[in-house]
Amino acid sequence: MKPGACGQSSPLHAIEACPLSTMRYSLRTKIKRTAALLLLLTVTGWAGKRHSTPPPPPSPDYVFALATANRFLHAWQADDLETGMVLLSDRVRHSHDPEKFEQFFAGSTDRAFEIARGQGIRGRYRFTVVLVTRTGTRVRRQFSEIIVIDTGKNDWVIDKLP
Repeated sequence: MKPGACGQSSPLHAIEACPLSTMRYSLRTKIKRTAALLLLLTVTGWAGKRHSTPPPPPSPDYVFALATANRFLHAWQADDLETGMVLLSDRVRHSHDPEKFEQFFAGSTDRAFEIARGQGIRGRYRFTVVLVTRTGTRVRRQFSEIIVIDTGKNDWVIDKLP
């Protein structure tokens, strides 16, 4: 094709020389190619891995610590002071007033809790918790954390109250 012919960069007066069907064909081809390219880029983005490495499986210590946190919070939920006290470390028991424990465990039976994934190292784990209580029509969510430690022989206790 010679310069200024249909389909090439040309001065504006040369566009008038192009048949309308040729311009439509050229435009349709460009649109189809662009759409195909965008579709291809989108599909390859979805096909990639979501996580570079899966999270490591929890260690047995993590499972024991999580179970202890769950038992303690279940005791709180059920107003079971005796079970809750057994699960406390000596340090926590001796550093708080006994009335404070009674206040913590006493209250409404309309309680619930949430435990988030814990963090820590062997022998000590920290869990973010949410204590949910209901008073009348009002629901209260208290965010806190609980620390669980291994005192030896897989005896796990609560070392920080929520």
